[in-house]
Amino acid sequence: MTRLSLLSPAKLNLMLHITGRRADGYHQLQTLFQLLDYGDTLHFQLRDDSQIQLHSELSGVEPQHNLIVKAASLLQSHSQSPLGIDIWLDKILPMGGGIGGGSSNAATTLLALNHLWQLGLDLDQLATLGLQLGADVPVFVRGHSAWAEGVGEQLQAIEIAETWYFVAKPDCSVSTAEIFSHKQLTRDTSPITIAAVFEQGHRNDCEAVVRVLYPQVESALNWLSSHSPNHTPARLTGTGACVFACFPDQQSAQQLLQHLPVGLHGFVAKGVNISPTHRSLNLM
Repeated sequence: MTRLSLLSPAKLNLMLHITGRRADGYHQLQTLFQLLDYGDTLHFQLRDDSQIQLHSELSGVEPQHNLIVKAASLLQSHSQSPLGIDIWLDKILPMGGGIGGGSSNAATTLLALNHLWQLGLDLDQLATLGLQLGADVPVFVRGHSAWAEGVGEQLQAIEIAETWYFVAKPDCSVSTAEIFSHKQLTRDTSPITIAAVFEQGHRNDCEAVVRVLYPQVESALNWLSSHSPNHTPARLTGTGACVFACFPDQQSAQQLLQHLPVGLHGFVAKGVNISPTHRSLNLM
């Protein structure tokens, strides 16, 4: 095989609790990742030289700083592979949305090149490499909805109801660094068990700060909450700008998509437990 195209899926943080802060400044988290059946698409073409070429530009991102290129270079260096790769990205996931676009792209690149370069690395090895690129990369490498702790890298695969989600993003990008450094951020939430999350409900500890700093996100949360089934409160995912709400079926969510107010962009996706990338590569 010399060519490969793969979906690079989005994710939602169904909850996010910050339970402490480490000496190195990183925050201790508890979060619930659900993968979606919606995302970017990456196309790969083998090269017989050692060049890594990304042929798609992202506004405001230099190629050498793109996580796709970083992932390919890291894997090439680790494996000492003499092969190279041409890569094209069909980008539909919003940047700065908190739905894992860049992290997913990096993980998909690691999985694809491990396959095309015939390296034979297992998911544990790839996840360890991926953690060097970002705390969210391992969940996409492992390809299963998961409970996460630590800085988000301690993963336990779990089964979550595969429901439909309406996801909306206002015309802004939220700075993760700004949120995590904000003096009003809650950093002392008591640890919770997985069972308690489903029994007692949950929240995103970043949401209150994001609402204050980004009025567009607060407006999006209020709008979606008023249009969700039974007016169930919409939630923020991660530290990004995207907000989401559950819907009982695809049709009802799609109907709302036709009524997005000016300044909001959205999509409808199904939550899945196994990544579409892994299904394509038979890594289930």
